[in-house]
Amino acid sequence: MPEKPVLADLRVESAELDAVVSGLGAAQWALPTPAEGWTIAHQIAHLAWTDAQAHRAVTDPDGFREELRTAEVPLGEAVDNGAAEGARLAPQDLLERWRAGRADLQRALVAAPENVRVPWFGPPMKIPSMATARIMETWAHGQDVVDALGVRREPTARLRHVAHLGVRTLGFAFALHGLPAPTAPVRVELNAPDGQLWTWGPPEAPDRVTGTALDFCLLVTQRRHRDDLAVTATGSTAEQWLPIAQAFAGDPGPGRQPGRRS
Repeated sequence: MPEKPVLADLRVESAELDAVVSGLGAAQWALPTPAEGWTIAHQIAHLAWTDAQAHRAVTDPDGFREELRTAEVPLGEAVDNGAAEGARLAPQDLLERWRAGRADLQRALVAAPENVRVPWFGPPMKIPSMATARIMETWAHGQDVVDALGVRREPTARLRHVAHLGVRTLGFAFALHGLPAPTAPVRVELNAPDGQLWTWGPPEAPDRVTGTALDFCLLVTQRRHRDDLAVTATGSTAEQWLPIAQAFAGDPGPGRQPGRRS
């Protein structure tokens, strides 16, 4: 079965992060990242854990739902436990676990019917949306890795997937904070890495968000504070959205402090 463009982008996003970490020494795997208490090993272990969860959701949705229903610890604690367990592995063993797990997931996503709805920790998703979510997670945790290493990644067109998920989760972000879903549409206009303009929402909407695609993605993945980003909101709904924007499932994230990556 041919690979859809979004699945090809997921494969490339993962491969590029793999290239960053594959040559690291043991001391670098233990470097702290901007996520409190998480090293680079924790970040990769988390990706391996969530890839395994996604694979279970795609290949055994009933089993995934039952595990979710009978879970004995909150999601946040399960996430931390999964990262901590993987981080205790030797770096090469962890790297091989991540590689094998993401390859299994890639095959499952390619083989699954595109319109099937896959259960998840947030709302159920179709296969393209699941792939988009995995791109977002890989990119976001990869950002923590490169921040820990003090290196800069060149932004790519794959940011469109992250930005799209950030826009699509507007109502989800409001609901997480106990706020009513906005009724006013929001126009989002982002300057892409190649100079194009990416847009969402009706052009005439008075509520608007504008800025660079990179900064918007850093905002909705909560990798930078809004004060440190070139993202502008116009209108009450847009102003209310940006401080709580969250493209990932789970409880509201703590975000990052102004002027800092952590």
